[in-house]
Amino acid sequence: MKFFFCVLGMVMIVEGLPYFAFPEKMRLWIQKMLELPDNALRKFGFVLMFIGLLLIYMGRN
Repeated sequence: MKFFFCVLGMVMIVEGLPYFAFPEKMRLWIQKMLELPDNALRKFGFVLMFIGLLLIYMGRN
């Protein structure tokens, strides 16, 4: 459970860093994301999940 919380904390740091460092650019990026069709967002999400899965697999071996 300690490892899970450590990983969750690291993810939150990585996710929050762009908003802290570049708030104006993140606001523009989010506005562009809102204009994308659902299908494009699904593909983007799938690619991110797949890359995450590959990284986990590579890190375990």
